[in-house]
Amino acid sequence: MPKPAKEKIQEISNKLLYGSLDEAMNSALTCRQCQLCEGRNSVVFADGNPNAKLMIIGEGPGQQEDEQGLPFVGRAGQLLDKILASANIDRKSETYICNVVKCRPPGNRVPSLEEMEACRSYIEAQIAYVNPKLILLAGATALGAILKTKEPISRIRGKWFDYKTGAKIMPIFHPSYLLRNDSKQVGSPKWHMWQDIKEVKKALESLQ
Repeated sequence: MPKPAKEKIQEISNKLLYGSLDEAMNSALTCRQCQLCEGRNSVVFADGNPNAKLMIIGEGPGQQEDEQGLPFVGRAGQLLDKILASANIDRKSETYICNVVKCRPPGNRVPSLEEMEACRSYIEAQIAYVNPKLILLAGATALGAILKTKEPISRIRGKWFDYKTGAKIMPIFHPSYLLRNDSKQVGSPKWHMWQDIKEVKKALESLQ
């Protein structure tokens, strides 16, 4: 028989480096496990509600995020806010938002495998202790880091996958990609995002 969700979470929690979400955050704030710490202004740990049913995981902080200490507050973050609002999903109360890496890669480059591995204990603690029912992976970097797949995001976006905690995971396009692809025509990335966020809203409503 499959293990109940609570047993799964307890089993995963037993393997974590941190005993609570706060402990993980406090460790991250002084972390020096990779070279990204050398250029940061802020450790960007998370934003939103740690009791939310919906978690959104992106790649890493950009310049605005590094300056403000919050994820998704630059142009891509502003677009994400509009996408969530279009489905009547409140960012602050209904989502918990974080990134695969907590410090800004120089020039906003893609974080290296070593950098993502150095941050892995933090993202694993966030998933385990927030224990969301739904997780959105924004962009190819988050997809590869969490689901360990090399499948193109264009092929599997909008599909639900089972995660080891019992959560359902959906890959979606990163908002920064949508900023570079402005068309809203049927079949465009923005059109696909609208279909995906409607599906997410339905899934959230089904949890009520």
